[in-house]
Order: sequence, then C-alpha cells, then structure tokens
Amino acid sequence: LGRIVELAAADEVYHRPLHPYTKALISAVPVPDPTAQRERILLEGDLPSPLRVPSGCRFHTRCPLAEASCRENDPVLEEVAPGHQIACPVVARGLRERAADPPSPPPTAAPPAE
Repeated sequence: LGRIVELAAADEVYHRPLHPYTKALISAVPVPDPTAQRERILLEGDLPSPLRVPSGCRFHTRCPLAEASCRENDPVLEEVAPGHQIACPVVARGLRERAADPPSPPPTAAPPAE
C-alpha cells in the first residue's frame, strides 16, 4: 500500500528477508529448480484496502507479529544491520534483544565417575 518496508542489497533481501511482509512476498516467488522447495507463507486476516488504508502499520491486519502499537504507529525504516533497514519495530526489537543476549556457553561434560 505504497510503503517500503525493507531496504537492503537485493541478495540480502531475497535470501535473508527480515520484515514479515517481505518474507511472505519472497515465499510466493516460484523456485526455478523443480527439486527445491520453499516454505510458503500464507497470510491470514483482513486484506487492507487502498481506499481505506489502515491506521498504523499498513500490514498489521495480516501480520503474524502484530502488537497493539502496530495499529497506532506508522513504522519508519530502521537500520538493523549495516545496509539493512526494516520498518518493523517488533522484528527490530527482537534482533536487538538477541544481539544483547550473549550465547549460552556449551554444557560442560561431567567429570568421569570414579
């Protein structure tokens, strides 16, 4: 509905989309290799009308990640990685939280029993 929701190099958007709408669009592109398969994302919810554009995020009526704030706030593009911007505060927040949480150390082996 007239908004860019993700900006990055073409290869990055095509192979590693981050915005839920971009993921759904990419999942609908046919794969030229007949042996390869791609998981198809089927969107549910109300199809927004260009005559009555929804408030807030234009995708919130069909977004599986939508929160209450998505109905109220029109998201702006935010850089989430060098050269990669998305207009989804839910995904951006999740990426920031994952980056802030250090990975758990691998479990240590128990000492051998005597």
